Amino acid sequence: MIRPLFHALLGLTLLGLGACSQLSMENYEKLKLGMSYDEVKAVLGKPAACSEQLLVKTCTWGDEQAGVSVNFVADKLVNRSAKNLK
Repeated sequence: MIRPLFHALLGLTLLGLGACSQLSMENYEKLKLGMSYDEVKAVLGKPAACSEQLLVKTCTWGDEQAGVSVNFVADKLVNRSAKNLK
């Protein structure tokens, strides 16, 4: 009784984790010049890392294999790039 229930819950959990990924070409294409950091975060989720240098904030989502990089100036998206998104 417990084993089938465990497998069902495990399957639902893994399915849910796969559905949570916001890093996709579809979401990347939603990013438009002038969007705020909070608007981008609402589309892609929390970034893996952000750094700031000379008024430019650069945030990345994903990893070295596949990801998105976004530059903000005055909290507005000014540049974006993607690598190996599906």
